Amino acid sequence: MRDLMAAPELAAELRARAVDWPSWTLDQRQACDLELLLNGGFAPLTGFQARADYEAVLETGRLTGGEPWPIPVTLDVDCDFAAGLRTHEPLALRSPDGELLASLHVTDVWEPDLENEAESIFGTTDSSHRGVALLQGTRGVRVGGAVQGVMRPHHDADRDLRLGPTELRTAFARWGWQRVVGFQTRNPMHRAHHEITLAAARSVDANVLLHPVVGLELPGDIDARTRIRSYRALQQHYPPGLAALSLLPLAMRLAGPREAVWHAILRKNHGCTHFIVGRDHAGPGPGADGRLFYRPEEASEVAQARAEEIGIEILPFETLCWVEELARHVPLSEVPERARVSELSGTELRRRLRDGLSIPSWFSFPEVVDELRPRPPRRREGFTILFTGLSGAGKSTTAALLATSLRERRGRDVTMLDGDEVRRVLSSELGFSREHRDVNIRRIGFVAAEVARHGGVAVCAPIAPYDQARAEMRARCEGLGGFVLVHVATSLETCEQRDAKGLYAKARAGEIPCFTGVSDPYEEPTDAEVVVDAGRLTPDEAVAKILRHLEDQGWLD
Repeated sequence: MRDLMAAPELAAELRARAVDWPSWTLDQRQACDLELLLNGGFAPLTGFQARADYEAVLETGRLTGGEPWPIPVTLDVDCDFAAGLRTHEPLALRSPDGELLASLHVTDVWEPDLENEAESIFGTTDSSHRGVALLQGTRGVRVGGAVQGVMRPHHDADRDLRLGPTELRTAFARWGWQRVVGFQTRNPMHRAHHEITLAAARSVDANVLLHPVVGLELPGDIDARTRIRSYRALQQHYPPGLAALSLLPLAMRLAGPREAVWHAILRKNHGCTHFIVGRDHAGPGPGADGRLFYRPEEASEVAQARAEEIGIEILPFETLCWVEELARHVPLSEVPERARVSELSGTELRRRLRDGLSIPSWFSFPEVVDELRPRPPRRREGFTILFTGLSGAGKSTTAALLATSLRERRGRDVTMLDGDEVRRVLSSELGFSREHRDVNIRRIGFVAAEVARHGGVAVCAPIAPYDQARAEMRARCEGLGGFVLVHVATSLETCEQRDAKGLYAKARAGEIPCFTGVSDPYEEPTDAEVVVDAGRLTPDEAVAKILRHLEDQGWLD
């Protein structure tokens, strides 16, 4: 599966050139769309759709080349911003932090007819349809053109579950999975969902890909972090080797039948051979009059009609009910006459979770329920901040200033674990071999995790040069609180220039063995939540960037 990421040399060139381009900061929905464009999830699209493809999708549910594609994927921008764009020139697409994610070669700029789009895609212009309301909230001008990826949108957590089409197809081949049933949800999964997926797998002798959507959250949705924990808990109830879990960064449009076709195309791109479509799949719920916008079976019927040309088999499944007399879940149409059906509404489930009341075992697994029960907000949880970088990068200065800023906010106990101080107090007998460095990081990780477990903040500033040791520390700390990795990415040249102690000169003269960056490697992290260059930012600016991240992620008020 082809993705749209530029090779490292070209990516570096694009970063340099993008300084002179107009820049657009992506919102969450646009970032979700871009991620699926870049990793091939939206194949055959190679960018945000141009006007001809957009109009073809509205009219026929196909691209101009004839390929099935039912949902527009366009970039909406403000009218004033659009006035400064020129066709056949590049546009920089950036994250909220200003990082260049991709270049867009502008081919089309136009004003859409939103009423026509709503009628074509949703079959209504009624704003009580949540998809229509989302569309009406978009900006007034669309921009189309091919994209070239520079950096994928960043995710703070659950990176092991964020597998694109290439990664999933490779994994399926490695596991020997030839038939894969995809299952989508944007809600928690309970016993009925577990039974549906098991039955689907048995019916076609296949494995299961649990592929929940964790893109744009809508009012009333359970937050993604909580849902992901519940999915991990539920996965343990499948037979070993039967089911895999991966997250889909999709911004749903809630377009019912059209969206069911869209979801089927995405699952085909991700390596699935079959896809489950249930009642009212991807529907927006009832309208202002209390009625559904689509017939309950309409989504599965439309998806089945397009399945052959998409290249995937659709498995329609009924709602399952718990029948007391049978002590099992059965399809709604197979419930015996006069049998007693047990039900638990979403409202009642939320009340029981909120009030700490029991949830029937027939409805959900205890481990799933535990994950869904309300937890203290992040701002009341402890967490660890690990600074990593070369000697002289500015870790200790930035970390100390951050610790002071956190203490000034009150309400948090802050513990500073500076690399040099830890060496004197906790690791005085250790040298600087890889083995000893790893032991040092394990000790720091143990202390930091205990600080976080009791609700405090641990600010750690060793060199921490090795990926594996940092990953082990992350795993330990995340088990007891939060974890934020800060890469102080000051260049080696700058570190040597500012080396007041002359350590680099001694290392290059051979007087200091195993010196990171000279005679010992530094493995630059690819999973840092925050990257700061103390050669370009002042300590105050670096701390401000870290604090913004902590606030954005809910660790601070």
